[in-house]
Amino acid sequence: MGNYNRFWRWHFYAAIFITPLLITLTLSGIGYLYYTDVENRAYADLFFGKSNKSEKLTLDEGMKQASNQFEGFAVSKIIVLDEPYNTRLTMKNATGDQRYIFLDPRNQLIGSQDARYTFSNVMRDTHSSLFVGGTVVNYLVELAATWAIFLMLSGIYMTFKGRVWKKREKMSPRQSNKRWHAIVGTMITIPMIVIIFTGLPWSAFMGDFIYTASQKYPSLGQPQVEPLTSDMSEVPWATRKNEAPTSTDAHAHHGAMTAAPDLSNTSNRLPIEQLMQKVEEARITKPYSIVYPSSDDGVYTVSKSSNTGVTGLDVSPYEEMTAYFDQYSGRLIAQTGYEDYGILAKWFTWGIPLHEGHLFGWANKLLNTVVCLCFLLVIFWGIKTWLFRKAEQKSFAPPKVSNRLSIGFISLMVILGVIMPLFGISLLVIALIEGILFVTRGKRERTV
Repeated sequence: MGNYNRFWRWHFYAAIFITPLLITLTLSGIGYLYYTDVENRAYADLFFGKSNKSEKLTLDEGMKQASNQFEGFAVSKIIVLDEPYNTRLTMKNATGDQRYIFLDPRNQLIGSQDARYTFSNVMRDTHSSLFVGGTVVNYLVELAATWAIFLMLSGIYMTFKGRVWKKREKMSPRQSNKRWHAIVGTMITIPMIVIIFTGLPWSAFMGDFIYTASQKYPSLGQPQVEPLTSDMSEVPWATRKNEAPTSTDAHAHHGAMTAAPDLSNTSNRLPIEQLMQKVEEARITKPYSIVYPSSDDGVYTVSKSSNTGVTGLDVSPYEEMTAYFDQYSGRLIAQTGYEDYGILAKWFTWGIPLHEGHLFGWANKLLNTVVCLCFLLVIFWGIKTWLFRKAEQKSFAPPKVSNRLSIGFISLMVILGVIMPLFGISLLVIALIEGILFVTRGKRERTV
């Protein structure tokens, strides 16, 4: 029973530390599954409303009007959607605050939102960084996700090793809860692992590791990497860190340009209306996003993505593409589509919308919801099992294991540590702590 008790102890202690995080991640994940349905109703006046002004403006005039109304903010992105959705502008100020501005079909201003507090962004930020953000919190969330995979695998081992699924004639409340905890946990292990792994590309540590690997080897993803910027959030995962080409005729124009576009300045930059004509000529159809150049030799980035987090913007993985247009002439400089992706990039182009619940419509949402609710039930039954154990005057934790680590246990941990580097680092930290405690206990015993 050495391996069984060891898995039991590790399963128990891991669950104690990460259960609050897992509950938070699961509930926010369920909320995010339905963000488009919630937002279509909650923000219907902004998404579909019409101004009472009859004058039709060009898109450039509408953006100019928005810039005048929101002083200190400049347009950084434009999201052009299919009817009946209104056009959405993302505006940013010098401190990084963002607002979403909505223009109706006549390009008249409808209203605005504080970007941080939209339903989708609240759910996403809670799910990915507990709405706090920061490297430490992001790593903590990722660590909880990786240890959840260990919980699932160790649970399967104990279920079959201990024959927990078998129903006995007389079962105590603790045994009954333990049985349901094991059965449901085993049933959802594969779909839960799929959901977790398809979410890891967005994680802080492993996500960067995956993306770096996909960039280093062109057959896996796309070459050329530069640090991610917030202006690229609607660009597909497979190309979001790609270094954009430059506008070759930048130095032929006069006047300094700031990092954030300033529409109040007279500029030789191609007007958006004319850019959209170039986009149409390139046979790029709605919906798509336009990211503004961030420098005088930057380019317009036009993209269609399957994982944007923007209501009305997501497309099929097959339709993903990123195109770069010269900001002065509107010339199409380069274009990358799904067919150009490597194996890893294609995998996650399908996996991320599967994780987000919109790859195959309502069936995807309902399937993810059922798996998440079952996962919450597994957590609930696990807690009840422990409470009944305490009520029966059992010890706080499973019994200690004195025998040496088995090859099987070590092998599993090494494999998981290699696949999930942050998990592996946490194992090294645990081993270091255990080593220090072992030496300390030894010195204390020799002193006594």
